[in-house]
Amino acid sequence: MSDEISDAPINYRTDSLGAARQGTNPTVLTRMRTGWAVIGSTQHLPGYCLLIHDGQADQLTELPRADRLAFMHDLIILGEAVETACRAADPDFWRINYEVLGNSWHHLHAHVHARYRWEPDNFRTGPVHLYGSARDTPEHLLGPQHDPLRQAIAAALKDHLEI
Repeated sequence: MSDEISDAPINYRTDSLGAARQGTNPTVLTRMRTGWAVIGSTQHLPGYCLLIHDGQADQLTELPRADRLAFMHDLIILGEAVETACRAADPDFWRINYEVLGNSWHHLHAHVHARYRWEPDNFRTGPVHLYGSARDTPEHLLGPQHDPLRQAIAAALKDHLEI
């Protein structure tokens, strides 16, 4: 067994935080004060993003109050950027929903969901997880078709971070 550190790229699908720190996570939009803004590797709805805390916390209450406020501030900035980009890209953009869960991945992270008026009524009026596997299809996997929106979110993030 060796104590050498591997230079091999970290697989972002199995360790998104490690890959972000290494600079090999292709979903990273930008480094924020408390973590990494990333676009979702599945775009179940256009503009889905996450804020991944760059620390060891599992949930907000494990952070000192000032750090909690900083994380939530970064989340608000990410949400504003997603709203700016999605509103410009789709006239049926409706709103932004935020979630801080942690039941499946025990690391502090938050979800930013853009919501649209074109969503079917039975989904639009409920939480995004009601979609289940309905959007786990190849066209929803992050790919070149999402580049314009991804670039717009990254640009809006840069603008919002400078305010």
